[in-house]
Amino acid sequence: MAKVKTSFFCQNCGTQFAKWQGQCTSCKEWNTLVEEVIQKEDKPSWKTSQATTQRTSKPQKVSEISTAADLRMDTRNQELNRVLGGGLVPGSLTLLGGEPGIGKSTLMLQVALKLPHKTLYVSGEESAQQIKMRAERIAPKAEHCYILTETKTQNIFRHIADLEPDTVIIDSIQTLQTDYIESTAGSISQIRECTAELIKFAKETNTPVVLIGHITKDGHIAGPKILEHMVDTVLQFEGDRNHVYRILRAHKNRFGSTNELGIYEMQGEGLREVSNPSEVLISKNDEDLSGTAIAATLEGMRPLMIELQALVSTAVYGTPQRSATGYNAKRLNMLLAVLEKRAGFKLGAKDVFLNITGGISVDDPAIDLAVVAAVLSSNIDVAIDKTLCFAAEIGLAGEVRPVTRIEQRILEAEKLGFRAIVISKYAKVPKHSFSIQIIKVAKVHDVVQHLFG
Repeated sequence: MAKVKTSFFCQNCGTQFAKWQGQCTSCKEWNTLVEEVIQKEDKPSWKTSQATTQRTSKPQKVSEISTAADLRMDTRNQELNRVLGGGLVPGSLTLLGGEPGIGKSTLMLQVALKLPHKTLYVSGEESAQQIKMRAERIAPKAEHCYILTETKTQNIFRHIADLEPDTVIIDSIQTLQTDYIESTAGSISQIRECTAELIKFAKETNTPVVLIGHITKDGHIAGPKILEHMVDTVLQFEGDRNHVYRILRAHKNRFGSTNELGIYEMQGEGLREVSNPSEVLISKNDEDLSGTAIAATLEGMRPLMIELQALVSTAVYGTPQRSATGYNAKRLNMLLAVLEKRAGFKLGAKDVFLNITGGISVDDPAIDLAVVAAVLSSNIDVAIDKTLCFAAEIGLAGEVRPVTRIEQRILEAEKLGFRAIVISKYAKVPKHSFSIQIIKVAKVHDVVQHLFG
């Protein structure tokens, strides 16, 4: 009998060590090294076809390489297509992570049921009967989706060889295990080896594979960090289980942009695609309320109109509080300092709370002007006209700076029926006429004069 080989792996970053030590020299974390049994065997983990075994690679000149791109697979889900960059790329490996109960399995089952070609949905967490109950609510007449409840990769590849699906979905990567690693499912070595087998299968058969992954309490995908390096695309499914809206983002995408955003609404029949997120992110109220302002922002190629809410009140506990939800708190402190220095507003002794409605987070500096308007509106308790929106950045000198792609922001505001938009005086606006009024300002003081006189 061959000698059993063991090694030590860091449970935080996945670095391998020959012997145990207290601190991982790679990520500097303490007491994260765990011993795992490893066994190196050069055995085929799945059945390759005759065509793939005959294929060999050779060096090629850059000028001789064919640039004909593979046609992407339409997922029949426009929000997912947008985030992926147009659809699934043949032979790609996509990793989808998110909080427990956020809807990862529902989203991928919904995609699997609606794909027009043969799809294999492999579940290691639920029984076939449980998946059937959920599938009846989402798409009861699905004809091309096959369900497999299995966790051993050798058995999965055996079924794949018999079925020959066009798309494979794994739920989840942390439940898989291979016979060539003698550690438990979900361990560092098992996740790494199972992912390597799936990558080999995807590349050699040109089959897109989607992996669902668990996340840790810190919000990172569970397993070694190398898992995110191995796959082609990393998607994050975000949202609050107490709210109905979900956000899909791409943290890594070898085949498209990472700036795109997909929005869904959780319903009893599954996840509904939100084609016009501006209507979702702007609250519907008939009363004039102080402390609210509308900003024109961009997520990738998609313009969005979002609502910002601010509350300014006297600090009753001595030390003023600064709190921001969905917005950078340090940038909020910077804008408050600009208002004190350049506009003469005494906010140093007041609590300031800021919230972006809809549960999304925005990093676009173009919403600075809307933040300033909402804070000033709440401070003097005067409501801002609902038909007015903002799109500009604020500098440390109190100047209103122009932002990129201003034409798209203006057209989105015009489409949604806004009467006027406030932008920087120095923004380069196209000369063609708009039906919306464009108000140009140069400094924060000009904004205060225009809004509150």
